[in-house]
Amino acid sequence: MADTTKAESLVKDFDAALTRFADVLRQPENEFIRDAAIQRFEFCFELGWKSVQAVARLEGQECPSPRMAISTAWRNNWITAEELFLDMLEERNRTSHTYRDSTAKQVFANLPQYLPGLLSLHKSLSSRLSELLDPTPERKSHLN
Repeated sequence: MADTTKAESLVKDFDAALTRFADVLRQPENEFIRDAAIQRFEFCFELGWKSVQAVARLEGQECPSPRMAISTAWRNNWITAEELFLDMLEERNRTSHTYRDSTAKQVFANLPQYLPGLLSLHKSLSSRLSELLDPTPERKSHLN
């Protein structure tokens, strides 16, 4: 049951982070908005892959890294654009390991194209989690 609670918590946090990410992307760009948007993107990406990891674990699948989580999400049809998520992974790595103004501007320019993919992933995970939590006998046997 702890795995179920963790998955529910992560998916809920992912939803909240996506709302905040969408909010910041609607603001006019300046240095502070750019930095905030990048940080919120990083939160969303982290919560996204960790949510994939948690929901996959409920299905008996392991994905201990972001790249493996993307592959798992693709294989499970939770995402439809694997390349987009691999691009997000690369961008997240660029922003979290080094900070340059030119890099920040490049990443910021790409952020609006990432939001729909992240929203779609959240929708897929929420739906799958609901299916897994359905109390019908056939669903319960799948969780055990």
